[in-house]
Amino acid sequence: MSKILAEIHQEVQELYQAGFVDAGTMRTFGMLCLHPVKQYTPADIRALRERENVSQPVFALHLNVSKKAVQKWERGEAVPNSAAMKLLSLVDRNGLAILA
Repeated sequence: MSKILAEIHQEVQELYQAGFVDAGTMRTFGMLCLHPVKQYTPADIRALRERENVSQPVFALHLNVSKKAVQKWERGEAVPNSAAMKLLSLVDRNGLAILA
């Protein structure tokens, strides 16, 4: 989240806590502030793993998927599900240590 968006989110959250913003509006605003999840290509996934300097089995262990899943993603034989895409996005932004 950008610094400006984080500050706006904080202000709206304070308005919610003070009773000036209802729960539905706060939930909607919170969803708008989420990072969009990038759709990773096979090359992106391999580059991300190599950037983190780990093997396919180690990468799979951190993502809680099988080694075969990572192999298939990198060969383009399968596509990560939405939860795996979110984890890949977190690793991309914060490094593999975020999942350790």
